[in-house]
Amino acid sequence: MPELPEVETIRRGLNQFIIKQKITKIDVLCEKSFQGIPILGRITNIRRFGKALIIDLDNQNSLMIHLRMTGQLIYDGAEDQLHGAKSLPKRYAAGHPSDNFIDRLPNRQTRVILRLENGTLFFNDQRKFGFIKTLPTSEVTNDSFIKKLAKEPWSMTAEELHTKLQKHKESPIKAAILDQTIVCGLGNIYADETLFSIGIHPETKSGALSLKDVNNLLHAASDVMQKSINSGGSTMKTYVKADGTKGDYLEKFAQVFHREGKPCPKCGTKIIKLRVAGRGTHICPHCQRKLA
Repeated sequence: MPELPEVETIRRGLNQFIIKQKITKIDVLCEKSFQGIPILGRITNIRRFGKALIIDLDNQNSLMIHLRMTGQLIYDGAEDQLHGAKSLPKRYAAGHPSDNFIDRLPNRQTRVILRLENGTLFFNDQRKFGFIKTLPTSEVTNDSFIKKLAKEPWSMTAEELHTKLQKHKESPIKAAILDQTIVCGLGNIYADETLFSIGIHPETKSGALSLKDVNNLLHAASDVMQKSINSGGSTMKTYVKADGTKGDYLEKFAQVFHREGKPCPKCGTKIIKLRVAGRGTHICPHCQRKLA
């Protein structure tokens, strides 16, 4: 599943291609993947709430897009005349990795097609967990999916998060910060990186964190996610930036995630992998302490 920095990367990439373009037709190839009535209009804005994208139209309606596990957004633009006789369509692809990024579209995994004035936006989804939903722009923040989301780390105070954690004080801290109703945007990669950064074991009970610990956690989460956003995302081969390059957070900044068996950058102890809250979890057994 894409994490917040990857979705923000998608938002920024699409912003370069589809803002001010008019949606001239919507082809729904899978009813499960589209909720509501197809609405046409000119795209005025692309916003993000957690891991959901919102495309606002000039007629006070919006499209909500959630990629879930295997969703993809692939934009084919008008032919780039700079390539002359061998002109190729500009393509921006993001989401679950597959040959769809370079294959001819639509194909059997294409669920919805948004036809634009100067290009086409394909919504592909192998497992059909993702969706596009139409709703009035004024109702976006009242939507049940959006309404339950907590604040993102950079918008939340330590006091707010500390209070929330006390309500889940017996839960492992990793499980708590993965809960989007407690703090929004942290997925598996950034949870591991955040907890390593502040030296706390992911199995520590949430209630054991002091206000100072929580403040450190918020600062660390904001830092690792901002670095990832600046790098264009982290999920290895999954996300392609608008300029055709891939996000490189893991290569540049990751301290523990997917580094089992390698030396800890702080102390040299080997990074290990275990399971916490049902998720593969990477830690330094020396640097990360379990609070009492």
